[in-house]
Amino acid sequence: MATRAQARNGPVSAASLLRMEPEIAAALAARRPVVALESSVIAQGLPIPANADALTRMIEAVERYGATPAVTAIVRGVPALGLDTASQARFLAREGVRKVAARDLAVAMAHGEDGATTVSGTLALMRLAGIDVFATGGIGGVHREPAYDESADLVELARTSAIVVCAGAKAILDLPATLERLDTLGVLVIGYRTSELPGFFADGTGLPVPHRLDGAADIVRVFRAHRSLGRPSAVLVVQAAPADASLARQEVEAAIARALAEARKVGVSGSAVTPFLLGAVERATGGRSLAANLALLEHNASLAAEIAVAMSAA
Repeated sequence: MATRAQARNGPVSAASLLRMEPEIAAALAARRPVVALESSVIAQGLPIPANADALTRMIEAVERYGATPAVTAIVRGVPALGLDTASQARFLAREGVRKVAARDLAVAMAHGEDGATTVSGTLALMRLAGIDVFATGGIGGVHREPAYDESADLVELARTSAIVVCAGAKAILDLPATLERLDTLGVLVIGYRTSELPGFFADGTGLPVPHRLDGAADIVRVFRAHRSLGRPSAVLVVQAAPADASLARQEVEAAIARALAEARKVGVSGSAVTPFLLGAVERATGGRSLAANLALLEHNASLAAEIAVAMSAA
């Protein structure tokens, strides 16, 4: 890892900025499959103690398929792949951990802070390490209110060459606008065993995706062709949440409408909107949206690991 003096006096190699847990460094050095995981989902996105359950389920899902999980974060000012025991405890307890998108990484580093990476922040750090596969729950996108509020995830997806596995965009967003924005930005969207955009924890959206593939090896071939053309963007692989965990679309929409009304009433804005809305939907569905969220996180981690292993073997 670069020293403060090196960083102050001149450029350093990108990889040297990262602190890696030994098993992650060994896997990367040996070119074994690695799957990046975001840390904001545990530090801001999910309530305690469900966040610890989510982390365990994602890590075990990745390892079950023969890949190494790499949780990305800023740990006391240092970009990190993997959390040691003490850091993991702080992130799960949310002890002074700020939410960091790609744009915020440098501030967290300069101030020596703990920073939980969003999708965009994770993409920025995994690019430094040369990790090609990332699993998350749902990406950010175009908000319903106000319409000009767009997640930084979209632009980072447009400029990061990686495979990102998710259950679509978060259901609280304007999904047609988000899909259109991905198209405008040149992000290749592939439905894994589905021809429509998944509805995050809802059972569908009715929105068609441009391409469908049914195997991990097919996704790897498309990604390599995409990269060989010099395309700078990600390949966004979307898959539906497990059928036994997903909620009816109509129920989710009704819960979101009530959550938006509540957010307007109390004046929630900015980065607080997404966790507020997800929490309100959880209450409205009696906790079933949270159970679906946990299930889809594990489901996506499994597919990402399968893709990473296929890429390593090819």
